[in-house]
Amino acid sequence: MLKSETTVEIMNRDCATSNLAESKDESRTILDKYYSVQFSLSRMDPAYLFKLRDISNNGLCILVKQDSTVFRQLNEGDILDMEYNPTRSSGPTKLLKTQITSKNSCDRFKGHSLIDLTIIDN
Repeated sequence: MLKSETTVEIMNRDCATSNLAESKDESRTILDKYYSVQFSLSRMDPAYLFKLRDISNNGLCILVKQDSTVFRQLNEGDILDMEYNPTRSSGPTKLLKTQITSKNSCDRFKGHSLIDLTIIDN
């Protein structure tokens, strides 16, 4: 017997699809302006520099080696001040509060994980 979707289930599915599309649009806009992101986990730590990517289903992300110090120190929910570096070297950088939304292993890049980012302040 086939189960038909209720109106609420259809609305929830459509909202999730819409939110994913909005997230992808936002990440493409960011990637048009910025090439990389730089941040430090504390005053004593070095600054880490990562290329911004749009290869995650959730939108904006960075690719981090799983055996690295920075990977072990980044946690879902962390909010960091990240410096976004422009695609053109002559443009200004922009400091934005950014949340780590997830850490997912990446089959495509062995030994690496995708760290999904969400800008919470612009």
